[in-house]
Amino acid sequence: MGYRDEWLLLEAEDDVDEIEHKQPTEEFLFYQAVTNGDVESVRNNCEQERFLDEEGVGVLSRNPVTNLKYHFVITTAMITRLCRQKGMELEQAFRMSDFYIQSLDDIHTVQEVRLLHDEMVLDYAEKMRKICRSDTGSRHINVCKEYIYAHIKERITIEELAEELGVSASYLSRLFKKETGDSVSAYIRSQKIEMAKNLLRYSDYSLIDIANRLSFSSQSHFIQQFRELTGMTPKKYRDLNHAVQWDIGDET
Repeated sequence: MGYRDEWLLLEAEDDVDEIEHKQPTEEFLFYQAVTNGDVESVRNNCEQERFLDEEGVGVLSRNPVTNLKYHFVITTAMITRLCRQKGMELEQAFRMSDFYIQSLDDIHTVQEVRLLHDEMVLDYAEKMRKICRSDTGSRHINVCKEYIYAHIKERITIEELAEELGVSASYLSRLFKKETGDSVSAYIRSQKIEMAKNLLRYSDYSLIDIANRLSFSSQSHFIQQFRELTGMTPKKYRDLNHAVQWDIGDET
């Protein structure tokens, strides 16, 4: 008997009528809270552990961990696409999705899936809050940011960006400054430093490796730029933050 035949048999049995699915209103409201950057509502939902409520998420597998993993993937996929529609850069949205879904491979308990879910939705919500507050409506600026995110490891020039968008460098420079408050070069630098922070926190790359990966002219230039934006050296930042977020073992 094939899967389709099994479903037709199940559909004809009385037991199928007992399987109730929750109305999607609450689920959509939660997705909306994430995409609107409503961090407090999202955090409140996490604190109530709604993701662990079978009435809330439904049953897709008889194995509790696998069931939550399936719903985790669905939630991540939905949020990724909705955030993309609301202004999140394409590459950022899908790289985040890939990262969190792939993280499921190393998780084997219900509680760990819940913690990863909470971290994922709050991460999207916090990023969307920044996007909603800045609200740069220009198509050119959004495409520009996407290009920068996708090529963050390269040395990016205003001329390259302007050519990609089909506009003059002077026009793009004026438009970017008007809509974001930053120059293109300052924005690129801030994005490279944000990426450097993640590498310092979650990897063991040396400072010279990070400087090279992000196309800084030298290690000393990287250190100088990092200190200007964060108020501390990369080494100090790593000493304070390295792998802190991943310490989820027993606290006994």
